[in-house]
Amino acid sequence: MISCPSKKLLHIECPGCGFQRSFFALIEGNIMQSLQLYPAMLPILALLAFTGLHLKYQFSFGAAVIKYAFIFVTIVILLFYIHKIINQKIFC
Repeated sequence: MISCPSKKLLHIECPGCGFQRSFFALIEGNIMQSLQLYPAMLPILALLAFTGLHLKYQFSFGAAVIKYAFIFVTIVILLFYIHKIINQKIFC
């Protein structure tokens, strides 16, 4: 796996730490473990899938859905990172 530069140099996890482990857990079929490692994984994949479909089929409401889904994913990432900060799980 690719190491996180923030974690490697600063010894602090970034908001994206856990994404790779979550993705591989999801590929292995461990959905609950994937959500525990990085809760934004499934919304990110749904956003990417919908964006791909929108690019192919040009849904009339597609741009609005993508915008709100992006905002939702950003909020999930930030809330999870704040949770890690509060529980002091960001320091290696």
